[in-house]
Amino acid sequence: MTPPHSNDGAQILTARQAGLVGCHSCGRVHPMGTARCGRCGAPLHSRMPGSLQKVWAWLFAGMVVYVPANIYPMLLTTSFGRTTENTIIGGVVELMHYGSYGVALIVFVASVLIPVGKFLAIGYLALVVDPRSRLGGRLRQGQDLHRRQHLFEVVEFIGRWSMIDVFVVAILSALVQLDFAATINPGIAAVSFSLSVAFTMLAALSFDPRLIWDAEQDKIS
Repeated sequence: MTPPHSNDGAQILTARQAGLVGCHSCGRVHPMGTARCGRCGAPLHSRMPGSLQKVWAWLFAGMVVYVPANIYPMLLTTSFGRTTENTIIGGVVELMHYGSYGVALIVFVASVLIPVGKFLAIGYLALVVDPRSRLGGRLRQGQDLHRRQHLFEVVEFIGRWSMIDVFVVAILSALVQLDFAATINPGIAAVSFSLSVAFTMLAALSFDPRLIWDAEQDKIS
């Protein structure tokens, strides 16, 4: 099997080919065959067992609960006995109606673009590393494995920022409790959205990025 090549044409020697295995918890490298990490005691695996199955399970769960997060109200506002309900998109439209374009843009990006982008990115990565996927085989053609690695790192980094809409709801619910005059309470969509973010974060954590390099080796071997 021919080793993969970097962007400048140099051959890349992977840890598996060198007879090494890295700890997924702390990153310490050990000789192949070592049962547990000498630093943190975590069990060592050349590749995380059942990684793709876990990724698809958490990703599907996140997509399922994301649907009610957009259908049901995220915020319940009561003012002088009158209650109004706002979904995520409804809240963005209302913010734009009052001229708060910057805040509306932040909410739209954090609550719509980032979650949907994470669904697509994680699904894409899970497809391209699966050697049994025909669609993944088409996606692998002409693609750079370094870009896939960078995509995975971006998904991991931005995951926590998806919760910004929930944080805003939580802060408003805690501060605006003026009895009959005005009260703000979270809607059922806040719970669904929080679960969706948590599930997609678990999907990203379940993904073993070392599979990216294996997929490239399978393609050129």
